[in-house]
Amino acid sequence: MKDWTGNKRTLGALLGASNHTSEDRQREDYYATDPAMVRDLLNAGAPLRQCVWEPACGVGHIVNVLRERGHEVYATDIVDRGCPDSSVLDFLWEFAGAPMGDVDIMTNPPYATAREFVERALQVVKPGANVWMLLKLSFLEGQSRKRLFNDTPPADVWVFSERRICAKNGDFDRYKQGAMAYAWFHWVKSRNTVCTIKWL
Repeated sequence: MKDWTGNKRTLGALLGASNHTSEDRQREDYYATDPAMVRDLLNAGAPLRQCVWEPACGVGHIVNVLRERGHEVYATDIVDRGCPDSSVLDFLWEFAGAPMGDVDIMTNPPYATAREFVERALQVVKPGANVWMLLKLSFLEGQSRKRLFNDTPPADVWVFSERRICAKNGDFDRYKQGAMAYAWFHWVKSRNTVCTIKWL
């Protein structure tokens, strides 16, 4: 895995190359995770270490479930959305203050930079660590992602057998009906060459 160097898309966002304000862009790319999507994965026996880093924690939908299950969670996000015991950190650009050691990563990344989140996560964790990304099933498509999968295939992809909800801006009262096919994509750094499909 090459060292992270960023790309034009994230650099443009950093420099504000858009007609939208930074606040608007952040709000638009925030889709909160239904806690049931985390519980279903854990109940199915998904491997996860005691210490977990959630680098796009939002208000804490993933974090709270993990802490309920006894995990130690280091929660960060590019902005403070109110997640308890969290800190502000740009996962794609900042290095200082990031957790080190035997830590797994689990998150629902901004979809516009999902591939970059995967690459960054696989860069920062140690061999044998788990990286869990909640993504649209369509993440399996695309030439750039094909290169990612050829170089570092997931160990498994856990597909939800029914449509689920990731609520825009965390507003689950407004978004009640699932319209997207989602899956948990699971990498084990440096230890997998074949991908298995599983169902939730």
